[in-house]
Amino acid sequence: MTAAANIAVRGLLKRREPMAPHTSWRVGGPADRYFEPADRADLCDFVKALPAAEPILWLGLGSNLLVRDGGWRGTVIALHGALDELRQEDERTIYAEAGVHCARLAKFAQQKRRAGLGFMAGIPGTVGGALAMNAGAWGGETWPAAIAVEVLLRDGGTRWLEPAAFRYSYRHVELPENFCGFLAARFVVADDKDGVHEKYTRESLAKRKATQPVGKPSAGSTFRNPPGDHAARLIEACGLKGHRIGGAEVSMLHSNFILTDAGAKAADVESLIQHIQAVVKQKTGIELTPEVKIVGEAGHA
Repeated sequence: MTAAANIAVRGLLKRREPMAPHTSWRVGGPADRYFEPADRADLCDFVKALPAAEPILWLGLGSNLLVRDGGWRGTVIALHGALDELRQEDERTIYAEAGVHCARLAKFAQQKRRAGLGFMAGIPGTVGGALAMNAGAWGGETWPAAIAVEVLLRDGGTRWLEPAAFRYSYRHVELPENFCGFLAARFVVADDKDGVHEKYTRESLAKRKATQPVGKPSAGSTFRNPPGDHAARLIEACGLKGHRIGGAEVSMLHSNFILTDAGAKAADVESLIQHIQAVVKQKTGIELTPEVKIVGEAGHA
């Protein structure tokens, strides 16, 4: 165990914490260390005290993450519940910390009659995770809506940066040097006195409920949409709806969703992802790229 084991914290620090309870697929082996900071200062002090080479995995709602059965050799930092401040700064700006649920942000903008963040209602994660991957839904994306982001540096310091400091594209963000994690963002909004945004947000939430499976754990969309097409259409066209490997199966309602049963393993999910990629590539020539982040070590049989 590294020197991280001896760091004094005010929040919750656990050793060998199973990741299954903290991810939306409900699978995943243990992290060497799991930290829930008490507040922003506790987080900054903790990161500053970590060894420079310590691997860090940032966790929001665990909705876009697959941790392999062997677990994570390093530290997991869970922000949801710690960095949860959300406020309207002025008529054109909403401030949200990294642990704020994206759906909560969309609802807040709706209640304040501010337009521009309705697409956030379709993102099943936190603001920090949305920034990390330029998450989007129904034509909207995170970074075009951001006007400034606050980042945590590896030395424990913080800094506000403009979006120009980052290079982003569809579901991808290149991070600047010495970057450690996202703390908060300011989003641009517009007036919604005519109620168009409120209507759009309500319709977005209804669409999400009608088209996305419920009742079993999932991680949202598993694959990125290839240019000019949809991953769900390709998977369905290849006859993979309902296909199962172990405790993981392709949803019959939305074929870009993988569902898990009780007792499923991360290896089942990863094997199903690889099988889908192989079949779609063989039948269509298109190579699907996972939207979910796959990390950690494989488990032992």
